[in-house]
Amino acid sequence: MRESFPQQQPWRTSRRVRRSSLRPPTRPRGERHKACAGSSVRFSSPRAPLGSAFSSVLAARAVGVWAVAWLLLWEAAGLTSTPAAAFTAALTDAGIRATCSEIILRQEVLKDGFHRDLLIKVKFGESIEDLQTCRLLIKQYIPTGLFVDPYELASLRERNITEAVMVSEDFNIEAPNYLSKESEVLIYARQDSQCIDCFQAFLPVHYRYHRPHSKDGETFIVVNNPDLLMYCDQEFPILKCWAQKQVAAPCALKNKDICQWNNMKYKSVYKNVTLQVPVGLTIHTSLVCSVTLLITILCSTLILVAVFKYGHFSL
Repeated sequence: MRESFPQQQPWRTSRRVRRSSLRPPTRPRGERHKACAGSSVRFSSPRAPLGSAFSSVLAARAVGVWAVAWLLLWEAAGLTSTPAAAFTAALTDAGIRATCSEIILRQEVLKDGFHRDLLIKVKFGESIEDLQTCRLLIKQYIPTGLFVDPYELASLRERNITEAVMVSEDFNIEAPNYLSKESEVLIYARQDSQCIDCFQAFLPVHYRYHRPHSKDGETFIVVNNPDLLMYCDQEFPILKCWAQKQVAAPCALKNKDICQWNNMKYKSVYKNVTLQVPVGLTIHTSLVCSVTLLITILCSTLILVAVFKYGHFSL
């Protein structure tokens, strides 16, 4: 009988040959360790790409958070322009201010006693010839311990001594310190004849009555620095340097028109002016009342005696 052998399938043989030809030659384990030790190539674990991707995501988020924070900061600061443009504008503004001279204000009190004169002097670094079209207005705040007599101001205006007007209404000059309110006065400053680039303003002030103290026989009144307002018909570098905001106020003393004045930033010689006021002591209350009543009775008696002795009465 004839033996029959299964025929070899050529396609299976070729596949085995093809797979074996593509498989790289294997090395012994010792040789592989030597090759890895001698090479400078670093093999990363399968988790390395995932870690690097996670780090990249975190970095991108951090950059985004920083960008949003800076945008919110710029918006809160009111800078609608881009950071580069705003930075350039800030440098330009700083350069302009560096070339501008400071405005110096000096406030002092003249005379002694209960009736004083408040003198305010303002000095500009620029010449007055450049500021001929500008007007200067001083808004002075009067504390409760002082008062300004509006009738006295009217008399001074008539004699052309000062240009000041009361702003506060319902003002009582007879009220004591503890029943009065803070008031405001507008003073139109004039050019100082003794200083080329100076303005000055004059305001008479008076002490109010204060409560008696139990221990100290004095009290103090603090007069804060005023607001300095400036109005010019044309632009000047000093306005760009020190103007802070605009305030509505009368254009002139005898003019009812309202102008937009620039509230100027200035450097004050003194932080404020402190006045020392003598007050009574509570332990002297009975003595003062008794002496006052005795003097009143004595004076009234003398007046009555003089009237009946030297007076002529016709019935």
